Amino acid sequence: MSEQVVLLCPGQGAQKVGMGKAWHDSSNAAKAIFEEADEILGGSLGRPLTEICFEDPDGIINQTNVSQPAIYTASIASWHGLSEKGIASEPIATAGLSLGEYSALHLAGVFSFEDGLKLVAKRGQLMQEAAEAAPSTMIAVMGDDEAILSLCEEARGEDVLVPANFNATGQIVLSGSVAACERVAQLAGDRGVRATPLSVAGAFHSPFMQSAAEGMRGALAEAVLSEPAVPVWSNVSAKKHSSGDIAQRLVDQITGSVRWAEQCAAMATEYDGAWHELGPGSVLRGLMRRINRQVKVQSHDEP
Repeated sequence: MSEQVVLLCPGQGAQKVGMGKAWHDSSNAAKAIFEEADEILGGSLGRPLTEICFEDPDGIINQTNVSQPAIYTASIASWHGLSEKGIASEPIATAGLSLGEYSALHLAGVFSFEDGLKLVAKRGQLMQEAAEAAPSTMIAVMGDDEAILSLCEEARGEDVLVPANFNATGQIVLSGSVAACERVAQLAGDRGVRATPLSVAGAFHSPFMQSAAEGMRGALAEAVLSEPAVPVWSNVSAKKHSSGDIAQRLVDQITGSVRWAEQCAAMATEYDGAWHELGPGSVLRGLMRRINRQVKVQSHDEP
């Protein structure tokens, strides 16, 4: 019996200058993915995506409209590189953190690489526009989960403040107005937790993203979504997608909480074998150590 392989796909925040270059240079299959992305996106980002990923001469890789298609492309390129080198067999399940859910859905055959890239580029554009429309931000909080959620309630006041990412036990990202996140930072020490403001364009996975969610509803309504060939786990439900609800769950994900810790804990009870984190970065391997130390994740930031 072949080895069971579970694939984890990174989300926004994993981007960095040079991402995917080692895979591009060492694998013809990975190189072909980058070339296809350049052709699909054309000049929509101002420069070829490959140039932005490898060199970022204009310093734009952290813009949401750029980082999302860049991470999607680098993730899929690393998978093709792994496959070409015979390092990993076909997956029995996939999952991705926020943006990474699109990579996971592509790898399960729900849509083509091209269709997925166009959806991700649209998502990044809409989320960038929503972030620019109203000042908002995010703050990561470490400590007891109940204390973090209590702090969220206390710091909210009359503003927007919600738990955006349940990344791991003791690590929750809050998302909302600038004023509310500043109150979180001020109150954290007295509440026995540690808060770190994040350098992001806006309050993702919060009501601030409602216009982006509505825009993606329209884009997904026009997309052809096939039945997943293998289970893909949903951020918003922490359960497996079913073919009839993929579009709605992707819409809900933009304004709703990412239940990553819960979904990974559930996956760990169901799947044994090899867990692989696609590039770029190794954030998901680190989170899994906090979620379930028995699950060993191999990262593939580079070959």
